[in-house]
Amino acid sequence: MPPDASRIVSSKDAPTPIGPYSQGIVTGGLVFCSGQIGLDPTTGLIVPGGASREAERALLNMKAVLEAAGTGLNEVVKVTLFLKNMGDFSDVNEVYAKHFGESKPARSTVEVSALPRGALVEIEAVARVP
Repeated sequence: MPPDASRIVSSKDAPTPIGPYSQGIVTGGLVFCSGQIGLDPTTGLIVPGGASREAERALLNMKAVLEAAGTGLNEVVKVTLFLKNMGDFSDVNEVYAKHFGESKPARSTVEVSALPRGALVEIEAVARVP
């Protein structure tokens, strides 16, 4: 792929987009991943169990998109975490830490009034594509 070309990323192991957007776009050596919520890619439903379970599923969805782009969580450079309730921060942070381990990308966390499908958590990321 020429350096200025863009490529749409799609993974069957992540939910089908619920709007007019791509799961991710690779361009300029980076992949820009659309926000992932805790949708089960098989059922299309939010996983039950609260914010930590939703964060777990969202990160698994993100991992699938990153792998389809030819990279992984260890190459993520920036994450934006959207929470319906900042009171869920520590529970979500525990799940997040488990997935990112020693990799510590830059991150913003924002409390929002609503998320798609009534989700409690949404996670978007930018990663390097080696």
